[in-house]
Order: sequence, then structure tokens, then C-alpha cells
Amino acid sequence: MRGVWLTRMLLLCFVVATVYGAIMFDTSSGLSDGTSNQDEDFGSLQDASAEDESEDSSDTDGAEFAETRAEDAPAEEKTPESSDSRSNPPSIFITGGLGGIGLFLLSGLFFEFMKVVLLIALVAPMVASRKEHREDELTKGRILGYIEANAGIHFTALRDGLGLANGVTAYHTNNLERDGKIFSWKSGKHRRYASTFIPKHDRKAIQNPISGTRLAILEVLAEKGQLGIDTKEIRERLAISRQLLNHHIHELKANQLIEKTEGKKKLWKVSIQGIEQLHVSRTLQERA
Repeated sequence: MRGVWLTRMLLLCFVVATVYGAIMFDTSSGLSDGTSNQDEDFGSLQDASAEDESEDSSDTDGAEFAETRAEDAPAEEKTPESSDSRSNPPSIFITGGLGGIGLFLLSGLFFEFMKVVLLIALVAPMVASRKEHREDELTKGRILGYIEANAGIHFTALRDGLGLANGVTAYHTNNLERDGKIFSWKSGKHRRYASTFIPKHDRKAIQNPISGTRLAILEVLAEKGQLGIDTKEIRERLAISRQLLNHHIHELKANQLIEKTEGKKKLWKVSIQGIEQLHVSRTLQERA
């Protein structure tokens, strides 16, 4: 599945950035502690030497030593600033790494297709590491049969329908898709599956089901059957404008989902392809 390896690489980069930032933070903290200890030791030595010199030296020497201490004071005040500047990069790495990982986890909670990608990227390798048994082959067969019987089913419905865990479902669906037995696509927030045994001309109807106003138009035409109905009655029953209805009628006709009736008065009716598309759309709505 596309995006799995990219997800793995991004997660690895975020983890490395977090660990690297933590290491840098510990190192900078250790250096700052060592520097402060050295300053304290050096200050105590200076104080001790100052006391010895004050006993033996004159007032002039004491004044010169005080001037020397005054000149050294600004240099000591710069130490905290340098340590603060060194502590900024670690926080950037840690914040960026944890933020990226959290973004992936949140997207997996709200979007099913992202949850499937994360499961395949993280959980599926752990499932694959164990030795496959006959039970795994039976589970794979159950998933394949369920998808063949329910074309367009999404991941959550497939998982709940068979009573499987997230990781097991993601692992077997990924293997089935890799073996060319099923195919999947993103539909809104969901990841849907269908069998590759479905003819190619029927896949478009499954991947792009009719919904909204066009589905309502097909429903109205299906009620009339082969008798047909004119655009005025369709517009009155659906309470839509003439321009909007003409647009949807044009699109349905272009996709060969509706056609004109025979006779003097040309009315609209559902074609054979439209009836099939209507059945697919109803089924997908029931499973959603």
C-alpha cells in the first residue's frame, strides 16, 4: 500500500529527533553543572588567595586585586547566557519529534485510512514476525471471502464483521492486496476493499458510487420503472431548480445511467447500468 514506507520513515525521523534532543539536553545540563562547579571552586580559591594577600600586602595591592575582580565579573555573568543558548536546540528537536508522533496518532484516531496505514506500518511487521500457522491461512481465506461477498466494504466493517483485531485485519488485507487478490482505495475517511475478480468495467461503479441528488434522481426514476417520468415531475418531487436538475440529468446521461423512453413523448428512465449502480450505492450506504 502506498504511503506505508513513507510513514515508517517519517516516524523513524521523529523518534530519532526526540532521542537526539534528549541526549543533547542531558549533555548540555551536565556541561552547565560542571562549569558552575568549576566557577565555585575557582571563586573559593580566589577568595582564599585574597585573604592571604590581604594579610601580607599593602592597601595598594588590595586595590589592584579588587580592580582585577571587577574586570573578571562580566565574564562570569556571560556563562548563564551561553548555557541558555545551548539549551534551545534540544527543546526544538524534542518538541518537533513529539509533535510529529502526536500528529500521526491523532490522524489515526479521526481518519480510518490513516489508521490502516499506521497499523500496516507498525503492527503488521510484529504480526508477520511470528510463524504462520494453519489458523492464519483460514483467517486470510475468511477475509478474502468476506470481501468478495461485500465489495466496497470499509476496514472497520470488515474487522467487526469477522471479529478480528486491528493488527490482524491490517496484516492480512495488506498481504492479500500485495498478492493481487484484492484492491483498496480511499473513500472519504474510510479505506475500502474489493476483490480483483470483479470485471474492470464494474470497478468504477464500486469505487465511485452515486450519492446525493443524483442518487435521489435514480430513486425517483426507479419507482416509475420503464414508464419513465418527465423533468418537471422530477423537479417537483425533489424540490430543486431547473438548472441544477439539468446538470445532474446531463451527467447521468453521459455515464449511461439513464436513457429516454420510446414513443412520441420522450421521458427519462433508468438504464440497466443505472439499476446496477443504484444497487451498489444502496448497498454501500447500508454498510457505511
